[in-house]
Amino acid sequence: MAAYLISRDNFLNLLGTLQKDYSVYIPLKKDENRFFTRFKSDEKDKEDGHIVFGEVRTVEPLKVFYMRSRERVAEGFKDELPSTGAKPSCIVGVKACDLKGFQVQDRVFRDDEYKDPFYIREREENLIISADCTCAIDTCYCLALHVNPYPQSNYDINISEVSGGFVAESGSEKGEKIIAGNASLFSEAGSNHLAERDAKRKGVVNEVKKNIRENRIPDQDVLEGAVERNYNAPLWKEEAAECVECGACNMICPTCHCFLMYDQQDAERMARLRVWDSCMVKDFAQVAGGANPRPELWMRLRNRFEKKFDFFPKFSDIYACTGCGRCITACPAKIDIRKVLRRLVENV
Repeated sequence: MAAYLISRDNFLNLLGTLQKDYSVYIPLKKDENRFFTRFKSDEKDKEDGHIVFGEVRTVEPLKVFYMRSRERVAEGFKDELPSTGAKPSCIVGVKACDLKGFQVQDRVFRDDEYKDPFYIREREENLIISADCTCAIDTCYCLALHVNPYPQSNYDINISEVSGGFVAESGSEKGEKIIAGNASLFSEAGSNHLAERDAKRKGVVNEVKKNIRENRIPDQDVLEGAVERNYNAPLWKEEAAECVECGACNMICPTCHCFLMYDQQDAERMARLRVWDSCMVKDFAQVAGGANPRPELWMRLRNRFEKKFDFFPKFSDIYACTGCGRCITACPAKIDIRKVLRRLVENV
């Protein structure tokens, strides 16, 4: 695969060109958090933060561009899909932990017998320009789930920060066409640029390994069967004791995908809408007769771990966790997934 060099200014110019066909989103850093925001070609920076293509993942997961938190899926009795009327999205600075989420989302919405046309439309039309992580924060543990802190698949173009700009590599035919169509913005990357990229990658790998050692986070290879062995262990009640049942862990997770559908009518029309749902909420599994197979909060917490670390590995050969650490930060009760995994393996 050819490696190209593009300066930061030329990269911003490329994003400006892509605005003709896409709504371009870039990561903006404010304080110690990073968020996606709309890119405007006449802005080199933002008043309320600064653009960071490297560093670490954003607060919001990539799935927000592929499965909206609330969206119309049908209107009246029309056969055609409701149109958003918006351009496809070009999402810039996506990290490897989010890209792993596609393995789960694709399995659920695209690759099974029942296919989601809305998700498939976004997958086909959106453009992903991913980026290497250039540092790690204390909640990063991607390597424990066999995810490197630099993208290796599921992107159209990947960029790696080096002196003088970025090393860019295409990961799809769409990405290669964009590079070829803007050839004047790129030059051939030299061996010194590739060596610098590899050294930076190694440095971030060591940072994540340090996190894993310090938090004694088990590798996914030793997690096989751990939930099943501890299915009736007291740890579930103990860990759920502080849970406030807010569902933040589900909403912020790049692999969680459950949703609820409902009909809404006004004076002129009726529509069916889909919203994100949470398996941590009491009525999530409740059936029409009122019965609930998971009436206790600790059962719902256990179900969340069972789905990620038992169900998906058994049926799809995928661990439905990416090691992004978002749920650790989002949880108001400070339930730490790393601690639960450690307890599952150490049986404490």
